[in-house]
Amino acid sequence: MAGVAATYGAPIILMHNRRDMAYRDLISDMIADLKESIRIVKEAGVKDENIILDPGIGFAKTVEHNLEVMRRLDEFAALGYPLLLGTSRKRFIGHVLGVPVEERVEGTGATVCLGIMKGVHIVRVHDVLPIARMAKMMDAMLGKGESGHR
Repeated sequence: MAGVAATYGAPIILMHNRRDMAYRDLISDMIADLKESIRIVKEAGVKDENIILDPGIGFAKTVEHNLEVMRRLDEFAALGYPLLLGTSRKRFIGHVLGVPVEERVEGTGATVCLGIMKGVHIVRVHDVLPIARMAKMMDAMLGKGESGHR
């Protein structure tokens, strides 16, 4: 896959995932895993500007792992690549709020807002309109976007 992305100059998303949840130190291990993925795709010819990182919320992680990753997203952003966050309707939101999947828009919004504060560039969501409004407001408050309606 990396070779195809390199050949066509396509962006590539490197999502953290493991076969198991055996972490020595969650964030350090995740960053090491992502750095290895970066090394592999760069060796295949993918340019830095085409690499996007995704911490893989919900993949090979417990609820507590996911919450820790959310608290420490800035450490992933510090790697210098755009960061994608895919928390929409995830199980850890349902666990914390005690709500079914179709009632997780507010929890998703909270994760997106925290993500934006911590350096996330891209979000993947199901409920586009309310989350886009939240993201626009966060960007305005953080001085990252337009502050008015046109």
